[in-house]
Amino acid sequence: MTVPNALFAIIRECIGKAGNDLTNAVHTLTLGKECPTDTVCFHAQQCVEKYIKALLVFRATAFPRTHDIHALRALLPPKLRPKLDRKVQARLTDYAVTLRYPGSEPAIPLTEARKAVAIARQVRKEVRQRLPAAALRPERK
Repeated sequence: MTVPNALFAIIRECIGKAGNDLTNAVHTLTLGKECPTDTVCFHAQQCVEKYIKALLVFRATAFPRTHDIHALRALLPPKLRPKLDRKVQARLTDYAVTLRYPGSEPAIPLTEARKAVAIARQVRKEVRQRLPAAALRPERK
């Protein structure tokens, strides 16, 4: 598949922003008991979302402006989709939508925030393996 240089630039930008989100999530986890876990989970979701969008750009697939991980992932051919079960997809979407606002639910446990970061790292790894080297920025992690 031939990819125009302009698309590589967009893919790199998606990956760069995803990396920034992951960096924020990882750094915020270092606060331990004082960690705002909703923020960690939000940035983990944003990392996953941006990596999926990088794959969609690579495939030249139009996508809606949404935080819905399931909807975005469904736009990819099955073999390119990051491995995320439906429950995980829904929870990630919650981090970007429902849980960002007061009164949504009790605080997210630190263990769940750590798991969200692990999921973001796994998606990053899977997506980077599916993209051509020319589209990748050097790893920061």
